[in-house]
Amino acid sequence: MIQLVDVTKRYDDTIVVDRLNVQIDPGEIVGLIGHNGAGKSTTLKMIAGLVEPTSGHVQVMGHDMQKESIKVKQRIGYLPEESSLYEAMTARQYLLFFSELYRMPRRKALERIDGLLDSLGLAEKNKLTGEFSKGMKRKTAIARTLLHDPELLILDEPSSGLDPLTSFFIINYLKTLKREGKTIILSAHNLFHVEAICDRVGIIKNGKLLIFDNMDVIRSRLGKREYQILFRTDQKLDFEHVNGNYIFRTGEVAAIATMLEMVSANGWTLMDLSMRESALEEIYVKLMTSS
Repeated sequence: MIQLVDVTKRYDDTIVVDRLNVQIDPGEIVGLIGHNGAGKSTTLKMIAGLVEPTSGHVQVMGHDMQKESIKVKQRIGYLPEESSLYEAMTARQYLLFFSELYRMPRRKALERIDGLLDSLGLAEKNKLTGEFSKGMKRKTAIARTLLHDPELLILDEPSSGLDPLTSFFIINYLKTLKREGKTIILSAHNLFHVEAICDRVGIIKNGKLLIFDNMDVIRSRLGKREYQILFRTDQKLDFEHVNGNYIFRTGEVAAIATMLEMVSANGWTLMDLSMRESALEEIYVKLMTSS
């Protein structure tokens, strides 16, 4: 579906994207994360054919985006970070205008528009977009992105600045689109959302791709696994003590086994045994703060 080979983007003396190599398969949801200015938005724009790389090759659906982007763009839905709408139009008028640009038959376009707005929970179809909340504007922009039923969705911060409920709705909506067979690549600052819905995650720092893999592999390489035992005894012990329970934490399986033997041998009451793995946010902070 998407292949980036040694892609570099330079503005004057500044390298924004540095020798990026990425391959994305059909039907995947892929997340790109990184600090502001890391090169995420520029990468998405190069995939969408809106910006040309300084060097390297961007292929989408088997086409070179530097030479054949016009063949691909009608099969792509691109959502910029800002939801810029024509605020003197209603949501339905705005989407109907774009349907004409896509040369959609009017009857088909109206059915598609109403279906999209209903699925996005936007009932105010005949209200001016200039009177919309930020969440309503974002939903309208997403509807515009989906209007022509694209195979590939390129989404720059789809839930940026939204209230938690609207943000959660949009992230769940992306899961629905994946089930419909869409390929989705997105950038996001909400790492919980990225971890929840993405098949693979790429972490970018200063234009360089530090890692690109599924969360299991990322955790195994960069995260940590911590085990915790909660037990209870009337004896006074040199362990952390919270709400009547002693707590023992370790990342070593052998240490957990030894502690469980100790609990059993001393007749202490085992309250809980749990395991916690590093969240994406912890791994991201670790990478961003390392030299």
